[in-house]
Amino acid sequence: MNSALVDAYLLRLGAARPQRPSSEALRELHLRHLRTVPFENLSVHLGEEIVLEEKRLLDKVTGTRRGGFCYELNGAFAALLAALGYEVELLAARVYDDEGRPGIPYDHLALRVRTEEGDTWLADVGFGAHSHYPLVFAERGEQDDPGGRFRLVDAGPDAAGIRGGDDSSGAGDLDVLRDGRPQYRLETRTRVLADFAAGAWWHSTSPLSHFTRSLVCSRITEDGGRITLGGRTLTTTTADGVREKRELDADEEVLAVYRERFGIELDRVPTVRNRNLT
Repeated sequence: MNSALVDAYLLRLGAARPQRPSSEALRELHLRHLRTVPFENLSVHLGEEIVLEEKRLLDKVTGTRRGGFCYELNGAFAALLAALGYEVELLAARVYDDEGRPGIPYDHLALRVRTEEGDTWLADVGFGAHSHYPLVFAERGEQDDPGGRFRLVDAGPDAAGIRGGDDSSGAGDLDVLRDGRPQYRLETRTRVLADFAAGAWWHSTSPLSHFTRSLVCSRITEDGGRITLGGRTLTTTTADGVREKRELDADEEVLAVYRERFGIELDRVPTVRNRNLT
């Protein structure tokens, strides 16, 4: 990642180049990323190819000023952090559904980041509603964050029916909990971006994937709330949890929300490609 791309990425985030790869700078970059680069699956419904290569991911974030889902957002953020001097590792996870069932292998991509102070963090700018700041990787107690109360819990082999790692032992895996509910099972073995290609393909093509069944574009707001455009439903949530929904009828209104609230320029309104999936 060259210096010009680093500058373009930081400009997108509205952030100055950190003088050092510190924990404080990581926290600021993490929050700015969540505020400015939306979690979105528009490519799935616009017929755009999703390619897990660093250049393609950076072009999407800095060139077309788009967002993406976990593989894209955390993949691009990892490249930025590495270019700024952080030690970054890609980790695989399986996301729990509402019934506590795990998703597919390589269901999710998260980051383990080490700073110049020797601190190690779980960074994740690609999970939608999650922690606003990185979580302390070695901490097993509760970690309070504007996004909720989080815990990283050591997971024994076969807990919740999941085996982790190629050795199928599950040793070292972690469950990431938000407000007491498991969000995903995190493997601690380092992966490479290409390992997630099958997961990205499945999520963008399978009728069983929630990404093929619905449209979403979402980001944290400057006051700590959240704004989400799900199809034609605009939902704003304050930091105190007060939620307001509004239906958008005209295409021009939908496109204006993408442009003005998410910084995304589109020439047509995306729709779920196969309505039989919904």
